[in-house]
Amino acid sequence: MRRPVARKLSVLAVSAAVVSVGAAAPPAAPPTPPGKVPVAAGWGGAVASVDPDASAAGIEVLRNGGNAVDAAVATAAALGVTEPYSAGIGGGGYFVYYDARSRTVHTVDGRETAPLTADSGLFLENGKPIPFAEAVSSGLAVGTPGTPATWRTALDKWGSKRLGALLKPAVRLARDGFTVDPTFRAQTAANETRFRHFPDTAELFLPDGKLPVVGSTFKNPDLARTYEELARKGVGALYRGDLAEDIADTVNKPPVDPASGWNARPGDLSEKDLAAYRVRLQAPSRTSYRGLDVYSMAPSSSGGTTVGEALNILERTDLSKASQARYLHRYIEASRIAFADRGRWVGDPAFEDVPTKELLSQRYADSRACLIKDDAVLTSPLAPGDPRRPAACGTGGTAVPTTYEGEDTTHLTVADKWGNVVAYTLTIEQTGGSGITVPGRGFLLNNELTDFSFAPADPAVHDPNLPGPGKRPRSSMSPTIVLDRHDRPVVALGSPGGSTIITTVLQTLTGFLDRGLPLVDAIAAPRASQRNAAQTELEPGLYDSALRAELEGIGHSFRLNPEIGAATGVQRLPGGKWLAAAETVRRGGGSAMVVRPAFQPEAMSPR
Repeated sequence: MRRPVARKLSVLAVSAAVVSVGAAAPPAAPPTPPGKVPVAAGWGGAVASVDPDASAAGIEVLRNGGNAVDAAVATAAALGVTEPYSAGIGGGGYFVYYDARSRTVHTVDGRETAPLTADSGLFLENGKPIPFAEAVSSGLAVGTPGTPATWRTALDKWGSKRLGALLKPAVRLARDGFTVDPTFRAQTAANETRFRHFPDTAELFLPDGKLPVVGSTFKNPDLARTYEELARKGVGALYRGDLAEDIADTVNKPPVDPASGWNARPGDLSEKDLAAYRVRLQAPSRTSYRGLDVYSMAPSSSGGTTVGEALNILERTDLSKASQARYLHRYIEASRIAFADRGRWVGDPAFEDVPTKELLSQRYADSRACLIKDDAVLTSPLAPGDPRRPAACGTGGTAVPTTYEGEDTTHLTVADKWGNVVAYTLTIEQTGGSGITVPGRGFLLNNELTDFSFAPADPAVHDPNLPGPGKRPRSSMSPTIVLDRHDRPVVALGSPGGSTIITTVLQTLTGFLDRGLPLVDAIAAPRASQRNAAQTELEPGLYDSALRAELEGIGHSFRLNPEIGAATGVQRLPGGKWLAAAETVRRGGGSAMVVRPAFQPEAMSPR
């Protein structure tokens, strides 16, 4: 597995067994790979990500006096090197920040945008939608990147270090290399065919024409030079000048191998689009749950409204005392209902009239919660309700199926010694993004625009997620920070996973807040994901359990999903300590670190 190239930090691990939410314990997890520790506790700040090199970059910044925002940017930049198929400066994301001094939560919407020339027919040819598999590896799929602008905005408003200093760990990683692990090789292998369509991508990620070997050192000198350029000139260099020109040229004339026969449809992303890009500073979504305040991303992400609505639906059920089966049943049905409303009502609020306040009202949640029965299962696709005119147990209109979203996003969570917290989810969409590398620049471009609906599910029903000029596609990213009644952090978390992000965050929150699981165990617990579909997806720990048959007995239908999400989080502990937690097994395990480890990490639940 990868070993940190940046400064190695000694952290003390605890054994983090996978905890079932209602079945016999699944088989023991394999040992945590070297360099990856899933839980750590101590003082001075904490970082949790999927990768030890990236977590070490954040810890290095915290140790040198940086704050949580500084460390989050450094961690994200390092992930752009070691997790290039999940995130990077060719993508976008959502940044949620808790300011300890004012005890307030702020958000940055750094979602990619469609070209200013785009319209609702962006993915139509001859009146019909382009096949999804063809759209994802094309210039049409590429939105204007938002990640560099997110870094600039977060640092300008809340950071304490200059970007150049924060990029140094990532520059070292890109220049000197990191050790290839089985996950990186497997992800490369899964993309090998389409990577070979694009010579620059093949040259970078298939060295000497072959898959990278586990244990070998992978270097990306082009990305090191690109980061150094951003360090000198600022991130504005990506939006204006030679780099912006290179991005626009790559999107509009994808550098495809003619011999491949691949139709890499050109996009229409101009330098004007890049120069016009702006992040949005907006109020977070907010939901009250069990006397706590749950903050997340408001639209253009559907994460905050959908997690929030589901929590409101669950508010009237005492999940702490429910049986295992009743807990899962209620969680699944709340997810189903919230996704039904998400599909009908949530889109980019700059273009759509999104009823965010109404979707998050307890009155509306109560009107939808009465649909849930303990001895029966709702039928999907379930029709949405009307949050502006709540009717008890009411549904109306046409059900909208949940569209596919790429799952290979990444999430990082950071806290500092002053009590500031960042939950940051960033992405280039599916594994490997568009598959198109900007020549000589060392990074992949996103295929985020495929998160738009290609065409309405029902022409008679308005779809809030159709493309438009400068429009942000709907997202499921759900970076979340929970505060207590004194506006102090309780926990912060998030996950990758496309539309399963929402259910992963919801299940982890209820596992931690309601079921009393320590954070690392709430993250590790086997997952269920219902997204207004005929079947609920289960990981093996639930699919192979007796609980599955019990739930099938009241009407649930399931299918197996080997892996759902890959969460990270931090928890505030007494005495100024922090606990960082990550996956024990998923995606090869995650990496939790603290600046000054305590003698023994405290696997505390909030109860």
